[in-house]
Amino acid sequence: MTTFTAGPLLLGVRHHGPGSARAVRAALEAATPEVVLIEGPPEADELIPLAAEKDMRPPVALLAHVVDEPGRSAFWPLAEFSPEWVAIRWALEHGVPARFIDLPATHTLAWGNEEEKRTAEGEQGQEEKGEKGEEEVGASDRSVDAGVRIDPLAVLAETAGHDDPERWWEDVVEHRGGAGIGADPFAPFTALEEAMGALREAYGVGGHDRDLVREAHMRLQMRAAQREFGDEVAVVCGAWHVPALRQKTTVAADRALLKGLPKAKADMTWVPWTHRRLSRVSGYGAGIDSPGWYGHLFAAPDRPVERWMTKVARLLRDEDRMVSSAHVIEAVRLADTLAAMRGRPLPGLTETTDAVRAVMCEGSDVPLGLVHDRLVVGDVLGEVPQSAPAVPLQRDLARAQKRLRLKPEPMERELELDLRGETDAGRSRLLHRLRLLGIAWGEPTASRGSTGTFRETWRLRWEPELSVRVAEAGVWGTTVLSAATGKAEADAVAAHALADVTALAERCLLAELPDALPVVMRVLADRAALDADVGHLAQALPALVRSLRYGDVRGTDTRALTDVAVGLAERIFVGLPPACAAIDAEAAEHMRRHVDAVHGAVGLLGEPGTAAPGGIRERWHSVLRVLAGRDTVPGVIRGRAVRLLLDDGELGQDEAARLMGLVLSPGTEPGDAAAWIEGFVGGGSGGGMLLVHDERLLGLVDAWLTGVPAEAFTDVLPLLRRTFSAYEAGVRRTLGELVRRGPGARGSAEAAASGIPGFAPDLDPGRADAVLPVLSLLLGLDEAYDDDFAGVVR
Repeated sequence: MTTFTAGPLLLGVRHHGPGSARAVRAALEAATPEVVLIEGPPEADELIPLAAEKDMRPPVALLAHVVDEPGRSAFWPLAEFSPEWVAIRWALEHGVPARFIDLPATHTLAWGNEEEKRTAEGEQGQEEKGEKGEEEVGASDRSVDAGVRIDPLAVLAETAGHDDPERWWEDVVEHRGGAGIGADPFAPFTALEEAMGALREAYGVGGHDRDLVREAHMRLQMRAAQREFGDEVAVVCGAWHVPALRQKTTVAADRALLKGLPKAKADMTWVPWTHRRLSRVSGYGAGIDSPGWYGHLFAAPDRPVERWMTKVARLLRDEDRMVSSAHVIEAVRLADTLAAMRGRPLPGLTETTDAVRAVMCEGSDVPLGLVHDRLVVGDVLGEVPQSAPAVPLQRDLARAQKRLRLKPEPMERELELDLRGETDAGRSRLLHRLRLLGIAWGEPTASRGSTGTFRETWRLRWEPELSVRVAEAGVWGTTVLSAATGKAEADAVAAHALADVTALAERCLLAELPDALPVVMRVLADRAALDADVGHLAQALPALVRSLRYGDVRGTDTRALTDVAVGLAERIFVGLPPACAAIDAEAAEHMRRHVDAVHGAVGLLGEPGTAAPGGIRERWHSVLRVLAGRDTVPGVIRGRAVRLLLDDGELGQDEAARLMGLVLSPGTEPGDAAAWIEGFVGGGSGGGMLLVHDERLLGLVDAWLTGVPAEAFTDVLPLLRRTFSAYEAGVRRTLGELVRRGPGARGSAEAAASGIPGFAPDLDPGRADAVLPVLSLLLGLDEAYDDDFAGVVR
């Protein structure tokens, strides 16, 4: 039996390994050292006591970031089954000091910056010098001695004849009673040390270029602990480092390796982490593919396979799949049989997954994917006590989350908000302000079942990296409101495109930033005055008008915004006709979309309550008449102008038919006529139903199309196909039926008898009355509608 004799007790582990975690706990219980040294950044020593607080629930991570550059950061994640976390908890429970001994984060973060610069310089040099090998240029990931970077576990597994390092580790450690825990709690660490020593002797530093410097710092910290506490020192670190820590070196040699390291002022704190993020290689560079499975192995007191199958069955039952106790029993038996056939001491994740697929999922990978996502990986989100250090912005965000009952969750979920309620309005403001700050906790999505501006739908998901974004945003202010205001003002000044400023104004209204809005409006007015491009102005106007509507819902004063929007509209009215003249087909299509956008914006701007001049719609209609009547304007724009006037009641059916007849006359080029048709009935604007219900327009199109010369038909066919293919299948079918019947059939008794709706010569009161109950329900009216209502509907 190996015993803990004089000298440091070196416990080499696999980061995030449940077997290693159990072995570390057993070894510490047997050795009872005077101090526990742990691989990690020393700046976090003051944060260790927080691990004992009841509100601290792993997975969590140590976050280090550069004070002046919060975006330059690093994480050291810890799960409940991480050996480092077990060592911290053991030390706190037994009143033993615990310290981190790895290279300080002040060097690690600065070192990363230096490597990025060297990599960038190397890439530039590679372009200048031509082709060079990776070992020569941009070799930030290579060892200083040009050694080949290796994965120690993969090499050991291959040496043992295994092709899967994870399965090999499970067999020799996780399934061996906690890395051989039994009569000798120190034996597994001795075996791992010998194996790593052989690997380092064969491969040198193994391509891990920072290890020589890190290990020098760890040796210095070990010596300091021995001077203070004697030889009863326990060290928990990655097994790869143990041979180097056992190596006899001089203090001078170690200090020489640390001399001249770059520095950066760094802050540290605890942040919540997730099982899903444990798969990332960061800090403790040991990403794992199955944190949920490892957590189960660590927490299960006995019979891990049976308990796992029970979890799987419970999950599948919650998803309405028929899984019984018999399925659980058969899955366990199959997993045991597979393990025996494959020569494994216990069923591992591979065997349990195969058994679940065959027995509980009936061979389907669809429910198996759910098991992998929810259980094998998992979405557990850790918690950090409020006493943990945090930037003021983080504390203000936490208070807002608590006040609004908006708890961060790792699982993606949808949140429906009714802005007429104070709580939901506050949630909306918070989420919009965070988006302005680049903290993408929520992403707006289309609301289901409502198009009103009082409703919003968000897709929420909290990622641990958002803690870094919060730290970065702290430079703009100490509260979410002040930070969002400062960021919006800075973005407005820095914006170059007019559309960017108008979008920012809309976001300021959504986020309710009254102090930022005047600055944005001033910049917007300046940009609009200098921008002579009608396309830019047309892009900017819709966002401004939408902002007016949002402002009304939130009770925001939008008078300044109205003045800018009206001025923008007036400039568009003046500049649009010249801008539409003599342009090619591609530019005409872009301008047609601008016309549609401006038309919708003017319609909203002219609504009561927007403080816009009453004649703005009339002036816009005058612009549309100019566009419709100018031969120099492309057909797609002229046709759209006629259609918009017709929809607004500014143009009669007879006049629209006359204009279409002129365009579709033999004297017009077929290509221009086809473009006019696309503008009039295309673009997803309900043109198909217009042709269905107006036989004169359909007859004009039909007659023109049948009269197009054969040599021109090939040229206009793609344009017409694009126009009519956008119609719904039912509309196309009805149009085809009407054309097949020929002129004069529509509106006749024959058409009515054919079953095609809407073409009887007179109103059918019976059929009209049949829709009134449904219509009254849709409009929210009382079921006992009277004859006056029926008359209005008719």
